[in-house]
Parts: sequence; C-alpha cells; structure tokens
Amino acid sequence: MTLQQLRFLIAVAESGSINAAAQRLYTAQSNISNAVKSLEQELRLEIFTRSSRGVTLTNDGTELLGYARQVVEQADMLEARYEDGGTPQARLAVSAQHYAFSVEAFVNVVERCRDSKFEFIMRETTTSQIIDDVRAFRSDIGILYLDDFNARVLQKAFADARASFHPLFDATVHVFVSERHPLARRPQLSLADLTPYTRYSFEQGTSNSFYYAEEPFSYIPCDRNIRVSDRGTLTNLLITSNGYTLSTGVLSNEMQWGMASIPLADA
Repeated sequence: MTLQQLRFLIAVAESGSINAAAQRLYTAQSNISNAVKSLEQELRLEIFTRSSRGVTLTNDGTELLGYARQVVEQADMLEARYEDGGTPQARLAVSAQHYAFSVEAFVNVVERCRDSKFEFIMRETTTSQIIDDVRAFRSDIGILYLDDFNARVLQKAFADARASFHPLFDATVHVFVSERHPLARRPQLSLADLTPYTRYSFEQGTSNSFYYAEEPFSYIPCDRNIRVSDRGTLTNLLITSNGYTLSTGVLSNEMQWGMASIPLADA
C-alpha cells in the first residue's frame, strides 16, 4: 500500500468516477484504475462498485476511505512540517449543528492561532452528516445535542460510526423569538403558548427523522412549519416575524440584538 494509491482512492471517491479523478489529478485513467485494483487485491476487499454511471463506495470502501484520509492528512502534515524547517501547520475540522456558540468558539480558536500556520474547517450541517463526517475522519469533532428522546437512536449511530459522545454542558430548553414578539416579555412559556405561532427548524435532508432533529419536541405536531438549511435565514425569520424556534438558550453576540430567549416550562 502506498500514499499514491490512497490519494487515488480519495480522488475517485470524491469525484464519483475514475475519469473525473484522472482529470483532476492530471494523470491517465489507467494509472488510477491499476492502482485501485492493486489496492483491492492487496487488501482482499472490494472498494468500489462499478457501473456505467461511475463508481460508488462499498461498505468496506467507505471504512477504508476514512482511514485513507487520516493517513494522507498526517503525511501532508509531516511533509509540511519538515519541508521548510518551520513550525507545523495546525489543522482542525469541525462539523456542527446550527449553533451560534459553536461558531463563536471556532472564531476564538482562529483568533488564538492568528499568528500561526493553520488550516481550519467549520461545517454547519445536518445531524446525519455530522456523524458521517466524524466517522470518515473529514472532521475531528462533531457538535450536536442529545436528550432523553433521541439518545437511544443517536447513541447507536455513534457506535456504528465508532465515535463516542462527550457532553460539553447541560442546557435548559429555551424559546427563541423576536424581541417584538407578543410572547417576548413572558418570564416562562409552555408548549401550549406556542400553538398559534409558526415553528422554525432546520431541515435534515434525507435523514429528516424526529430523532435527528436539532430542535427539542420536534415530534409534537404544529400547523405551521418552516424548515431552512442555514442559520442566517432562520435568524432573519425570527427577528422579522412572529415565529419561534426551540434551542439551548445560549444567545451569541450576533443574536443579542432583536432576540429574546425564554425558558420552556415543559422541558
């Protein structure tokens, strides 16, 4: 097994075809095809399923891809460390649900490293993608919430991904609304208080299960729902409309103005 084979494997997996990978790497298709076949023979497993539409990873291939990325990234770090005799480049990749506190923490890390060499990645994405990113070593850590309702399902997903959950903090569920919302000055709210209003939440793609929702009590029916994929859209909806979302209650600096965070009595 060589680094070149692993680089070819990663390129094919990301490109979806050997032809596209060859164009990306400026090499002949036969070089990549032979390298992948040799790797499959050496490891005695099928990495890709071939079809007229391209290639897809097998289960074994998906697992191997995660390890391949880790090995190649470590090799690149080693090369960068010694090629000019300088300090190593710091690397960090984070996948997270749409929490402003995660972004603030990421910004703080960037600020602390501003005079150093670094390559950082911050992904705000779906719950299933977070787990997949950690499983495949695309991200070093994932940030998501766990409660009594989703714990059994998500803990199984963590185990399947060979990942473990480490709590950051315990949070009481809060209702986020505009400071002009009719409920904004209430000291506490119940789920019944929210019934007349539109619920905002983050869509979860093909894994749009109650257990994968970012918001507590997502399984409770609501007559008016809006799902979005990015935090900016949801924040604008909250500030400009009389809707609500349920979250941790942690207000970031960017959300201090125009927003109210009210404890939920049902939590």
